Amino acid sequence: MKNAGMDLSRLDGNHIRTTNAETVTLYHGSKSGIHGAIAPLSREHCDFGKGFYMGTDRMQPLTLICNYPNSKIYTLSVELSGLKILDVNVGLDWALLVAYHRGKMEFAKNSQIYNRIAGLSKDCDMIIGDIANDRMFVVLDRFFNGEITDAALIHSLSALKLGKQYVALTEKACKQIKILDEQELSAEDRGKLKQESEANRSKGVAMADEICRKYRREGQFFDEIVRAGD
Repeated sequence: MKNAGMDLSRLDGNHIRTTNAETVTLYHGSKSGIHGAIAPLSREHCDFGKGFYMGTDRMQPLTLICNYPNSKIYTLSVELSGLKILDVNVGLDWALLVAYHRGKMEFAKNSQIYNRIAGLSKDCDMIIGDIANDRMFVVLDRFFNGEITDAALIHSLSALKLGKQYVALTEKACKQIKILDEQELSAEDRGKLKQESEANRSKGVAMADEICRKYRREGQFFDEIVRAGD
């Protein structure tokens, strides 16, 4: 990211920023194509809540849509000027923010840590954070279910290097997204992507398993972290 023209405000290792001028090229995968205006209308329980999801790595959205016959990949130009953005560093806050948006923290509702995580992206137009794709779902679920510690989780996150996702949360942010290119995936393309996706997932899970074994006696468990914030 360019630093010129940014106002930075530190918040628990993450930062809120408002840009004066910056444009990025991102990618979005759609199961059946974009119809009408771009809007923040994903499922409620996604990594960072309901929004329009885009990524820095073209391959990542391709692997998500390769099972759908009418799927399309979009290249987008996104103007960040004037947007209030939460840029989440990879780590425990990132994991807890994902846990919150996936409904995994309801047992701690109204606790101090629950309220802090819930308020991280308050009034923001966009969130930027690492991707939790199919290679990471297994590790995150193990953390949320109390099978591994935060140390194992964070070391797994750092090793997998899944890339960044940009999530437009508001109509304001969506209006600053332009479609540069649209491509439909052929049956041959989708077949190759399925194979690559499965291979990457197996490789990522194996790597994460090794890391989790290494750090199984270090750190804290999910319920301990949440309750410690009370």
